[in-house]
Amino acid sequence: MAPPPPASLPLSQRLIHLAQTLQFGWFIGHLTLLFCTLRYGLSYITFHPYTRWAVFSYRTAFVAAAATYGIVVFKAFRARARSPNRQQGGALALAGDENVQYLVMALVWLFSRQIPLALLPFTIYSVFHVATYTRTNLIPTFQPSPSASAAGSSPGGRTVPKTTSPLADQIGYFVKGNYDTSMMLVASLEICLWFRVLFSAIIFTKGSWILLAIYTVFVRARYSQSSFVQTAIEQGSARVDALVSGQGTPPAARQGWETVKQLARQATDATNLNRYIGGQGAGGKKVQ
Repeated sequence: MAPPPPASLPLSQRLIHLAQTLQFGWFIGHLTLLFCTLRYGLSYITFHPYTRWAVFSYRTAFVAAAATYGIVVFKAFRARARSPNRQQGGALALAGDENVQYLVMALVWLFSRQIPLALLPFTIYSVFHVATYTRTNLIPTFQPSPSASAAGSSPGGRTVPKTTSPLADQIGYFVKGNYDTSMMLVASLEICLWFRVLFSAIIFTKGSWILLAIYTVFVRARYSQSSFVQTAIEQGSARVDALVSGQGTPPAARQGWETVKQLARQATDATNLNRYIGGQGAGGKKVQ
């Protein structure tokens, strides 16, 4: 993340300097997503999810999501293009970029029928991105610290400037204390969303089988790259194992569950992209 403007500049120039960066556009995109999700959520809980403003809020939220991830993908591509020893990679390497995956899914949800659950993973990411940008850029812009050259560590392993602002410190504690739990929640929501899309396909909702195929590819990619998704699936599988191992469970149900697990393992092995793009497997990389 780009550093805040120099503390030696007047406030007006610091604000202009901040607003002229792509990172500020990225921040505005995440902020817009949060406001639109809140507006749509109010319509949803009052049983009016298809009013003009509700639909506008839902679609705008995904436009904002696509814009934010598009900015990150553009910046990464530009950085690789400027690197003297760049390695652009092929289509598989591009598909293996987590931000490209979320960009594609934002566009897919934008043009698909409304599924409110699809907003929640993007919303949780936006909460942390807005909080981090506020701590590392907005607050130092308004309240420059003489100790701004000192460095601290963010939950994602990045170096961020320290501030003397109590608000910035509280935001930092919030992000650090809730990051892992929230990423597990995102992983669980993404898995639940797959079952939601599967249900739509079973009842033959228009376009649902195409959506299921696209989202299955996305979940498979997330499984190969995210330790949180792997843990969520392992925990879910363990719960089903405990459920079917009961004495009252019919043998046919146990056999069916074992068959499902075996097919899932075979499909996972057959679609392991790390064989083709030389990936390192799951990691803790934070989506932008």
